Amino acid sequence: MANAKPAHNGTLSLALDFGPLLVFFLTYKGAGWIWGSGNPITAMTFGTAAFMASIVIAVIISKVKLGRVSPMLWLSAMLILFFGGLTIYFHDQRFIQLKPTIIYAFFALMLFAGLLRGKPLLKYLLQAAYDGLTETGWMKLSRNWALFFVAMAVANEVMRRSMDFDTWLAVKVWGVTIVSVVFAAANIPMLMRHGLTLGEEPASDDIGETSPPQG
Repeated sequence: MANAKPAHNGTLSLALDFGPLLVFFLTYKGAGWIWGSGNPITAMTFGTAAFMASIVIAVIISKVKLGRVSPMLWLSAMLILFFGGLTIYFHDQRFIQLKPTIIYAFFALMLFAGLLRGKPLLKYLLQAAYDGLTETGWMKLSRNWALFFVAMAVANEVMRRSMDFDTWLAVKVWGVTIVSVVFAAANIPMLMRHGLTLGEEPASDDIGETSPPQG
């Protein structure tokens, strides 16, 4: 049917967002263990290459399993490939550390621009079905995530300037992911007050669909 809703699988969406970052973390740590701490550039190169390969696989899986690739995943993939290539070519980890700041700032600007025009752009970015959610609910959700993205961009800049790469990566993989999921869950009561019906799907599926890019 032409008006059929896109496939909705929050668990898979969360895995596609988080998976490549986890692959990066595990490959970097594994390479460091194999070659020793005296070869951080080698570990970073292997980790970044694995990151780039896994995001391409994530895009393919999203297209095959969900029938679509979200704008967030497309942007994450393009920036990971671009900054990952620079990281490997120049042997400089600062490129891959800068990427999250750019992603968060870009989406914050997009959402704020939509809010100024009275349009909840998050509704189109996510391409997710929220049965019964009112336009006011979408506007509030877009506002909340715009502010969250600003906070994440600032936090990433503080972390990358004040932490060594290993600490930054650990916080990025575990801390940022946990904070993002908690923030998404915190929005559910507000959404339900504005008409959201979870139906037969558990709230965790909606959380998966509303988590920010993890790249």
